[in-house]
Amino acid sequence: MRKMLLCLSIYLILPHYSRTAMADEAECIMREHKVERFISEIYDELDFGFSDKLPYDAFDLAYRGYVNLRNENKLNNGHEIITVCDFELSSRQKRLWVIDLKNRKILFNTLVAHGQGSGDEYAMSFSNKPNSHKSSLGLYVTGETFEGEHGLGLRLHGMDEGFNDAAFDRDIVIHGAEYVSDKFICREDKLGRSWGCPALPTDLTAAIVNTIKDSTCLFIYYPEHKYLNTAYWVNKKVTSLPR
Repeated sequence: MRKMLLCLSIYLILPHYSRTAMADEAECIMREHKVERFISEIYDELDFGFSDKLPYDAFDLAYRGYVNLRNENKLNNGHEIITVCDFELSSRQKRLWVIDLKNRKILFNTLVAHGQGSGDEYAMSFSNKPNSHKSSLGLYVTGETFEGEHGLGLRLHGMDEGFNDAAFDRDIVIHGAEYVSDKFICREDKLGRSWGCPALPTDLTAAIVNTIKDSTCLFIYYPEHKYLNTAYWVNKKVTSLPR
């Protein structure tokens, strides 16, 4: 008798749990569609002007990471800035964008070097290890400025565990370099490479550094399978969107 009552109770309860699970799944799908639509609308509103157009996949992940970091109070929310390096592109292309989200415009679009250990014209391999001279993928929060051997620099704090969280200890920073220029490309038929730092043209370094310093978001993108599928901040569900 007790067994029969137990079975009957389970029979009656299961549809309730099934309906709840279906409702939760439907809500999750609707929320994701809202996020996708929101990001797509922002991208469509961006005024690229005479700049090259940032590929959507890179922007989509950068924005998701930006919002998740912002929601966790890891960014200076007074600066609605995202910097994106798309390392899927050739180093001969202007593959760094500084984006003013508030005004929907591109502030800078320029060359940026990858690490010499990551590849020649194209970055193909990435590492979080010291002395690898490779670039590190993922989301960073910019830190303070400093004067170093390359002049003005900007410290970076890697936020993706296992992918770039050793960046500060590796001295991965933003700095200027003479080998990041159209002149160097014309002479060598390729851009120069760093020891892992996202190095910039010397004539733009100060302007870019002073725009993105003090806790703004930087994203170094490449469609690496492991990163896309396991990195925390870009895979975390977006729970709330900026107004």
